[in-house]
Amino acid sequence: MAAEQDPEGLAAARPLLTDLYQATMALGYWRAGRAQDQAEFELFFRQCPFGGAFALAAGLRDCVRFLRAFRLRDADVQFLASALPSDTDPAFFEHLRALDCSGVTVRALPEGSLAFPGVPLLQVSGPLLVVQLLETPLLCLVSYASLIATNAARLRLIAGPDKRLLEMGLRRAQGPDGGLTASTYSYLGGFDASSNVLAGQLRGVPVAGTLAHSFVTSFSGSEVPPDPMLAPAAGQGAQVDLAASVETWLERVCGHLGLGVQEPHRGERAAFVAYALAFPRAFQGLLDTYSVWRSGLPNFLAVALALQELGYQAVGVRLDSGDLLQQAREIRGVFRTAAAQFGVPWLQSVPIAVSNNIDEEELARLAQKGSEVNVIGIGTSVVTCPRQPSLGCVYKLVSVGGQPRMKLTEDPKKQTLPGSKAAFRLLGSDGSLLLDVLQLAEEPPPQAGQELRVWPQGARESRTVRPAHVEPLLRLWVKQGQLCEPLPSLAESRAFAQQSLHRLSPAHRRLEQPALYQVALSEKLQALVDRLSARGAL
Repeated sequence: MAAEQDPEGLAAARPLLTDLYQATMALGYWRAGRAQDQAEFELFFRQCPFGGAFALAAGLRDCVRFLRAFRLRDADVQFLASALPSDTDPAFFEHLRALDCSGVTVRALPEGSLAFPGVPLLQVSGPLLVVQLLETPLLCLVSYASLIATNAARLRLIAGPDKRLLEMGLRRAQGPDGGLTASTYSYLGGFDASSNVLAGQLRGVPVAGTLAHSFVTSFSGSEVPPDPMLAPAAGQGAQVDLAASVETWLERVCGHLGLGVQEPHRGERAAFVAYALAFPRAFQGLLDTYSVWRSGLPNFLAVALALQELGYQAVGVRLDSGDLLQQAREIRGVFRTAAAQFGVPWLQSVPIAVSNNIDEEELARLAQKGSEVNVIGIGTSVVTCPRQPSLGCVYKLVSVGGQPRMKLTEDPKKQTLPGSKAAFRLLGSDGSLLLDVLQLAEEPPPQAGQELRVWPQGARESRTVRPAHVEPLLRLWVKQGQLCEPLPSLAESRAFAQQSLHRLSPAHRRLEQPALYQVALSEKLQALVDRLSARGAL
């Protein structure tokens, strides 16, 4: 497989984005003559994040891109030579120079799939030395992406379907690559747009943004616009001095709405006029630079009504401090009064956007019934995942040379499931999710309408289930280095993620103390686990 250019700028995902022990093991495999042994690894997590009952699978697109570009450059090999013992056989480094992923096969959950503990997000098979080297970069690409997507999905569930969610956490992210990943997969998880322009350019994420307090405070009110004239939206008619029109409207606003203001801040008003001249079709007012009631709101209304006379509609206001829920309710009341007073019906439904360190608890408050908030910007709480900063994915060997391998350890929770496997989702007659079942790859798949005996993980006894529908979970994406089917676009994966979440029962979708979703083993897989456990996995 020839290396290719990276069109999406993921420069950090290179072969040496790895742990040194991957290279030392590679040398060990090569020295033992086992570099070409066929092996299979599974990438999965052991516990759902954030105390929930589900995760969303993400990062597959990045993994495929990484595999297709995988080659060690001369500089990479030279650095490994400096890090490994000086007496390492030079032939090993020649072997590394020839490595690519042309022998690698990947099965995986489609991006946006519901994922549960123990069910592989990725199955990676191929030459032992190569698939071992893939461990760390694949974990890096999948774990954070899936964590972000799941966190975003939780926030979307809290917000409900109607609130517009904006991700604006780039300045809080863990470095530029973390910021790009967070913007990409928060969109997959259910956010509507991001402030991250690079995510828009490279990944196709819708971008959104207006102005910050610095823009407002930069104006004193003494500035004179070089061209204060604005033409009507329809393109016909005389141009109007917008700044002068705003002053006229300000008198009417302050006189008729009972806001009790004397002189709204001149600099803020000048900033609003400047922004409206630049974006007459997308004017939004940031209301809380000085005082929402004494300045921001009357200044916004004066500009919005001046624009209205020319056929333009303001697109919203934003709040970034104080009691956001209460302020939104009171502002909506003023908008309704102004709409009736001045005969401008659309003014009563101007979108109200809020931001300011919004977490799950505050989001639930803002999303409650009767809230007048329409748009919610979230930064730190989505990109840093403060409730759980790591998904804890692992990448474990399950077979070599067609023979199952199993890790036992002193901790039963860290035991692995041996052998090459298939995974299926069993559904009821109403389409409800019953459980996921893992079985050995050579077993015939479960059949709809037929009784199946399975062993739920963690249970001491088996149970019987009769699914009305059966869905295979793992799809073949890469075979011997070749892409088997086009990867869905990010927007398609986002839509699939929302469909997936909709299929969860309310008990499993619940974010606090949810019902746990069952993952079970087939009888043959359970028998293999018992047999290898009894033999000490020998």
